[in-house]
Amino acid sequence: MVETVITVERTQTTQTAAPSGGGLSALRINIGYFQTVPGIIKLVQFFLGIICMACASPAYISATAFFLFVAVVSFIATLLWIFAYFLGIREALNVAINWVFTEFLNTGIATILYFIAFIVQLAKWSAYHSSSYGYGSNIAAGVFGLFNFLAYAAGTYFLYLEHKSGATI
Repeated sequence: MVETVITVERTQTTQTAAPSGGGLSALRINIGYFQTVPGIIKLVQFFLGIICMACASPAYISATAFFLFVAVVSFIATLLWIFAYFLGIREALNVAINWVFTEFLNTGIATILYFIAFIVQLAKWSAYHSSSYGYGSNIAAGVFGLFNFLAYAAGTYFLYLEHKSGATI
């Protein structure tokens, strides 16, 4: 009796492609920005925005509705800028945008709107009697709106200095 042994070899080849660098593969977590003065100011704007929205909600009068509009729009814009810095989106995207000037305009507009909003909020609610429902929280919203106005004004100042120095990223 003759035994026949058949050996079968299988080889498997796998190819791995190196990252092409396309899309947003260049995103990097950037915590260092938030250790600088402009980064800390941006975080202060974010947290003060949360406090402003919490104190002014719900809007019982039109002045508070405007205040909440300013607080929410500014909060969303600030949140987008925080993500842009945190993920390094400005450096990852290769687009012809002057990021510093764009952020300067955004923060400057938010500063002006917060200035108007906190004045309107405090003026309208100071006309109400202290026994009115929501009086204290809406006065607190106006005061925190003043603080956030100052934070946005400081952010605008630092962005102005950065823009004046010729930075584009």
